[in-house]
Amino acid sequence: MVAHNMDVLTWLRKRLEDSDGDVIKEMVEEFAGQLMSAEADALCNANYGERTPDRVNSRNGYRERTFDTRVGTMELAIPKLRTGSYFPDWLVTPRRRAERALIAVVAEAYVQGVSTRRVEKVIKTLGIEAISASQVSALARSLDEGVEAFRSRPLDEGGYPYIWIDAITQRCREGGRVVNVCALIATGVNADGSREILGLDVVTTEDGAGWPSFIRSLKARGLSGVKLVVSDAHEGLKSAIAAELPGAAWQRCRAHFLRNLLTKVPKASADMVATLVRSIFAQPDRASVYAQFERVVAELAPHFEDAAEMLADAREEILAFGTFPKEHWRQIWSNNPQERLNKEIRRRTDVVGIFPNRGSIIRLVGSVLSEQNDEWLITRRYMSIESLAKTRFVVIDAGEDGREGVRPEIEEAG
Repeated sequence: MVAHNMDVLTWLRKRLEDSDGDVIKEMVEEFAGQLMSAEADALCNANYGERTPDRVNSRNGYRERTFDTRVGTMELAIPKLRTGSYFPDWLVTPRRRAERALIAVVAEAYVQGVSTRRVEKVIKTLGIEAISASQVSALARSLDEGVEAFRSRPLDEGGYPYIWIDAITQRCREGGRVVNVCALIATGVNADGSREILGLDVVTTEDGAGWPSFIRSLKARGLSGVKLVVSDAHEGLKSAIAAELPGAAWQRCRAHFLRNLLTKVPKASADMVATLVRSIFAQPDRASVYAQFERVVAELAPHFEDAAEMLADAREEILAFGTFPKEHWRQIWSNNPQERLNKEIRRRTDVVGIFPNRGSIIRLVGSVLSEQNDEWLITRRYMSIESLAKTRFVVIDAGEDGREGVRPEIEEAG
């Protein structure tokens, strides 16, 4: 243990001068020891070796315990007490070797949406009395390496037939002003039928080179086999999809479209119109989908002309799913993973409010996405591997209803 009368700066200089091993590992080990020692002193109501009438307990040596971290496995010396017991359950879980948020506890609080002003209260549970906003930001950077590895990993899961692309606006300080920037996010379904978060980037606006550059970066990492892209109707994004993913069909996000459509009707009629439009997607086959679409347009036209016109104009955009296997319809337009993911991101970022820079946006949003991606990998498949394996997509000139597009060919079982 480091002597209590040695200040931290002196200790750090000595470590840097004398150490021939992993300095970071030694620092984490020493930091853990100091926190445990401080907590044991608090239980004794006296500092180590101090003689005082207020003391209620005393030390009785140490017990060794292994501690697994990203910087390696280290041996911890956990203080023992003469009366009762002491165990740092904030650091290690009994009978389980696992890394706990030690220095990264502050970064974890950041990921959970705790602002830097609130982190000081959070870390008091670890025995730290105060920490500055700059220290919080510095500690939060411990997430950067993992986030960058996640963002740049190869996309080599055998192709991604379905992908969703969207943008979330965030406020950020730049050049002494608070500006809006866009976090671009892509998710997909891989050849194994599992959902996967494909990429994240932050750009100034959705216009210009932002979307093409983002899609090109996904392709450079291995994105392939895309048959359908689901997104909103932003012109810059649509142009980028057409240019960078030739041959892929495009489906307009139903949630985005419905929100736009309901602005064309009185608020009192919004629920009724929404129910009518949703009925289009609840049909059992492709022919029924198109027939119901025509009925809904005809029913809306006498009362809500603008809404009926908007719906009719978006016909091919919102019915693109009809050329794909019925087994996949609900996942394409109903259980949109991007919409739920956006809500989870908003829940975290709204607490922060204004980000200090773009790097902090990538750090927080990237950590949330990485965590969600890990959860998706261990949950049930989003689409069955059998339906994906038996489906072969071919471009057609015209279907049975005269519409061009992508048609699925279902191979015979066996």
